[in-house]
Amino acid sequence: MANILILYSTTDGHTAKICRHLQQVICSYGHSVTVKALAEQAGNQLTDFDRVVIAASIRYGHHAKEVYRFIRAHRDYLNQTHSAFCSVNLVARKPGKCQPEQNPYVRKFLRQISWQPHQVAIFAGKLDYPLYRFWDRQMIRLIMKMTGGPTAPDTVIEYTDWEAVTEFGRQLAR
Repeated sequence: MANILILYSTTDGHTAKICRHLQQVICSYGHSVTVKALAEQAGNQLTDFDRVVIAASIRYGHHAKEVYRFIRAHRDYLNQTHSAFCSVNLVARKPGKCQPEQNPYVRKFLRQISWQPHQVAIFAGKLDYPLYRFWDRQMIRLIMKMTGGPTAPDTVIEYTDWEAVTEFGRQLAR
């Protein structure tokens, strides 16, 4: 059985929730799975794992800088081992935008990095206006207004397709 590492970068915690779900699915196949925040991972420990998955949320059209730094620092190992990437973003709530070829943020990200993940998945995230700080709430409401999304300041909607997350976990376990 494989020893799998899932690293995540999250803004509001939803990406971590997705990673814990992936962990449950993959463990059900008998694999060992460690889930850690990207900031907690020491690079010299990557070689302890057979597979590496990086999951990252998007805020204002970008993944966190720590994601880019980590990939640059560990590009060679990521390219040599079985690796996967999943992006969590609200654009994926729209039909077709959960495919790498159709999601503009993921297409741009994959062009900017020097890593070629073996698998790529995109999941819609969670819109949680009450959780956001004042300015984030206003900016996200503006973005939602421009893209035809909900703007009521008390809106909480989880757009994540959990069956798609489960299927990605199954793919990672095979």
